[in-house]
Amino acid sequence: MIRHELSSNEWQLSPWLALAALLVIAITFRPFLPANTDVGWLLTVAERVLDGQRLYIDVIETNPPMAVLVYMPAVLVARSFGLSAEMATDALVFAAAFASLAISARILKDSAALNKRAGWSFGLLAFAMLTIAPAETFAQREHIAVVELLPLLALYAVRTTGEKPPLWSIVVAGIGAGLALSFKPYFALGIFCGSAALAFHARSWRLLLVLENWIAGALVVIYALCVVWLYPAYISDILPLIREVYVLLGFSFSGMVGMPAIPIWAAASFAALVLRRSERIDGILLLLLATSFGFMLAFFVQRKGWPYQSYPMIAFAMLGLSYAVSRCTPRNLALNIFGTATLAVTFVASILWFNWGFDKVFDQRPLWSSVARFGPHPKILAITAEPALGHPMVRALQGTWVSRQQGLWVAGYLGSLHKRGMLGPQQEAIVERHAARERAMLIADIKKTEPTVVLVDNYSGRWSTWLADHPDVADLLKDYRPVATINDIELRARPLEIRLH
Repeated sequence: MIRHELSSNEWQLSPWLALAALLVIAITFRPFLPANTDVGWLLTVAERVLDGQRLYIDVIETNPPMAVLVYMPAVLVARSFGLSAEMATDALVFAAAFASLAISARILKDSAALNKRAGWSFGLLAFAMLTIAPAETFAQREHIAVVELLPLLALYAVRTTGEKPPLWSIVVAGIGAGLALSFKPYFALGIFCGSAALAFHARSWRLLLVLENWIAGALVVIYALCVVWLYPAYISDILPLIREVYVLLGFSFSGMVGMPAIPIWAAASFAALVLRRSERIDGILLLLLATSFGFMLAFFVQRKGWPYQSYPMIAFAMLGLSYAVSRCTPRNLALNIFGTATLAVTFVASILWFNWGFDKVFDQRPLWSSVARFGPHPKILAITAEPALGHPMVRALQGTWVSRQQGLWVAGYLGSLHKRGMLGPQQEAIVERHAARERAMLIADIKKTEPTVVLVDNYSGRWSTWLADHPDVADLLKDYRPVATINDIELRARPLEIRLH
């Protein structure tokens, strides 16, 4: 009897120990990963807006306001406690992951949808997917959106059993889904596919109209109205820029299929289906795989192929596989080995994929040390379309980014579109107009804030040639002389700065 009680107590304690171990791994993992380019830039934008600059006028960002607003709490926390904004961001995302999983567990606690033992293994994998697997994608918008969506999927899982969830869970899940949708409209594909799977499983299309979906929709409508009212420049300036430039360039369907994200997603989804092949696929597995499929469609629709955009589809496919493994009977050894091995391989592969990224243009650290020699808090200007050249270097050196833009991405797109022969006369005139506006803003920024150092990128493109072709910019920088060239990045500074440092 005593031995049985000890065994029971040990079983109750072991999941918490496993959770603590995963937390230690996740926290230890963070400092060894490169800082994310987009997160670094969006933190800079959030800081500038909190300091009084106007979003889409004084500082330019192509994403909707939520992409900036979501990082403002981290900046405020950092300023209140004397932390770096990056550290505060990581802390808040960890806290959000814990809160999301705790809420999801509470929603499922009294439901027949998930038994306790399966729930723990499922929850531990979910925690690992939220805190370890994202790697460099950590705190990206897609990562935060998945954190926000977990209570909604937990609520959907309860509905697959025909149970009536409590009102508080409906409100929380609806708010989380609404916030996630505010990042990108593409995310609606994932939510719709999950909701449609729920309706299909229950043989009732009324489940598409459940209250949490209405709450999410209402929140998105309120958010859209606020954008129109509070950020008119986003509607008048940024949306035409996105429509007339940004969407023109992307991978073909075959190019998207060739991305590493696809075999990772396919392997996890296929393995989950194989594990349940002898039984009818239950509502939870159908829900997870359908949601994953919806986010896979979103990945294809965006056509950019960036690793962080594939995070939701891989995360939900991995959760589906984890659920299938947890439901596999112990006596079927072969299936258990197959499922566990596939789960381990796809988990490691996803970390490698999310940490690879398209922002690793080169090892930036030698460049950082060279720029740091020009003194503390350097004012940095980069002639490039590559955002990774300046971000997160500016934050690491506690410097100032001279431009109001992340980089000369319109000029970069114009060059790529020319090379591919994708521009007709009318389209070329439109893109040229956007490029001229981008250049005019750069000129105004240089006049307002004289850079300490200028970086001319000849690694990702021939930007020294671009500079020579645009004397309106080059004349402003004529006093800057080459100091060094690192990985085809030319560092230029004024003679006085060179003598001083």
